[in-house]
Amino acid sequence: MAGGFGVATGGTEFKAKFTLLLLISCMISASGGLMFGYDVGISGGVTSMPDFLKKFFPTVYKNQQVSGLTGNYCKYDNQGLQLFTSSLYLAALIATFLASYTTKTWGRKMTMLMAGILFLAGTIFNAAALNLAMLIVGRLLLGCGVGFANQAIPLFLSEIAPTRIRGALNILFQLNITIGILVANFVNYGTSRLTNGYGWRISLGLAGIPALLLTVGSLIVADTPNSLIARGKLEEGKEILRRIRGVDNVDPEYLEIVEASHAAAEVKNPFQNLLKRRNRPSLVIAIVMQIFQQFTGINAIMFYAPVLFQTLGFKSDASLYSSVITGGVNVLSTLVSLALVDKVGRRILLIEAGVQMFLSQMGVATLMGLKVKDHSNNLGLVFGILVLSLVCSFVASFAWSWGPLGWLIPSETFAAEARSAGQSVVVCTNMLFTFIIAQAFLSMLCHMKFGIFLFFSAWVLVMTLFTIFLLPETKNIPIDEMNERVWKKHWYWKRYMDDLEDGPKGEDQV
Repeated sequence: MAGGFGVATGGTEFKAKFTLLLLISCMISASGGLMFGYDVGISGGVTSMPDFLKKFFPTVYKNQQVSGLTGNYCKYDNQGLQLFTSSLYLAALIATFLASYTTKTWGRKMTMLMAGILFLAGTIFNAAALNLAMLIVGRLLLGCGVGFANQAIPLFLSEIAPTRIRGALNILFQLNITIGILVANFVNYGTSRLTNGYGWRISLGLAGIPALLLTVGSLIVADTPNSLIARGKLEEGKEILRRIRGVDNVDPEYLEIVEASHAAAEVKNPFQNLLKRRNRPSLVIAIVMQIFQQFTGINAIMFYAPVLFQTLGFKSDASLYSSVITGGVNVLSTLVSLALVDKVGRRILLIEAGVQMFLSQMGVATLMGLKVKDHSNNLGLVFGILVLSLVCSFVASFAWSWGPLGWLIPSETFAAEARSAGQSVVVCTNMLFTFIIAQAFLSMLCHMKFGIFLFFSAWVLVMTLFTIFLLPETKNIPIDEMNERVWKKHWYWKRYMDDLEDGPKGEDQV
């Protein structure tokens, strides 16, 4: 045990220690982020590999090889190529609804196990693909795995974490996503140098390693006390809570979980319950944060980083190691969030990052407008360094703000009665807008050129203003006390927290 601390909630202090079981449970569950991140990073590198393009997307391969056939901005504009990346997120969107049922009925642990198995199956299809149909089937299976993982893991981490370090432990998921992206960038760099035509198969096949970690790990870890208690396993839930907290007396926290579980059990239709007046603030925040997270433009950059850098005039090797650099910045900056989120709070990180992302994207747009023409080449070392520095600045600010906090804040603001259904809406919204960005980005880049970065910077300005005026601070607030200590005290959202919400027949007042 690394030490002990107390968790304040209301006037009560829940005693807890940082136990080995807590650490192992967090590390295993957060490994689901590795498989998600690896896929985000690997897809862009694979879609820039000539052998892969020649086999599955010959038109794009021809555009890439024949100089002057298409402009820099449009040589990767192909709906099929974009579908290879985006199909995963469409499948994840659909899988989320089933995952909502499994997390509530079968538990967080079983849902994570199913995520690992589905992702392994998708990896096999992708690595062995003989045609585009096999490739897409593999992507759809991967998407189902991602949907299940993103539904269960943030809930798992929020529910086992002591309040004072909940933000840091929850960010382990995002940290593993960034590590997965970085590892994928290294793998792409290595496999792109192979001359046997199998580099892309190796890149896609290695996705099975993090999926295997999650699958085996899910067989080892215990489910969360909240999930066990909600499914009627009271004694088992209390024992797991005692082991995770490392103290004998967990009665105060246990009783609060039981009370929240009883309230949740009375809800017959969880998705309809989300629309109740008292749940609207957390629902709006959750949906808006997922939309904003995608409209920072981060996934467009992460999905297509090698493609984007080649569009900017980088050579093939330079584009891949530039992706490695941005991947490394992504990991290190997520560690900044890990260290600061429970100290300075969520809002400060989001507001500072908003300013930095806005300036970085405006800088990239300006440089691209000045230097990148449709058929320009050899744009120069200084230009390359400037663009890469600005992209790194953008990635860094996202990685300590909207990256981890886009998942953390929704996972901690829903009341117990709406938590599983709320997380489904979170994942579904995230996957929907990730699909839209992934499917549209290369076409938008072709038609809008450098204006694509002005488009994203305008969204960053909007989301920063939203944070300033409408996003409450949730630092050090127990997840089952958000209504009393956050929403009822917020200048705007408190109007939805009146005690006269339900009419005599259980109907909501407007």
